[in-house]
Amino acid sequence: MIEIAALIAIAAIAVSIGLNVYRLAKGPDVLDRVLALDTMVINAIALVVMIGVWYATDVYFEAALLVAMVGFLSTVAFCKFVLRGNVIE
Repeated sequence: MIEIAALIAIAAIAVSIGLNVYRLAKGPDVLDRVLALDTMVINAIALVVMIGVWYATDVYFEAALLVAMVGFLSTVAFCKFVLRGNVIE
């Protein structure tokens, strides 16, 4: 039963990642693209966690933590670049 629920969740997350890619490509301005990228990272974290649930292993949860840290840093760097024009002062 958990495999079916995980499969449905993985399909829904994959569809949402596809919609994020569309917004990333067609976003009207830079802020929409930054938000699309941040949402895509959150969906990628959810996808990694769901794959971990599907395979019943703990390795994917550690990978999800790493993806979360990289996603946070990339969002902060993009926002800083949009506001100031440079990332490193």
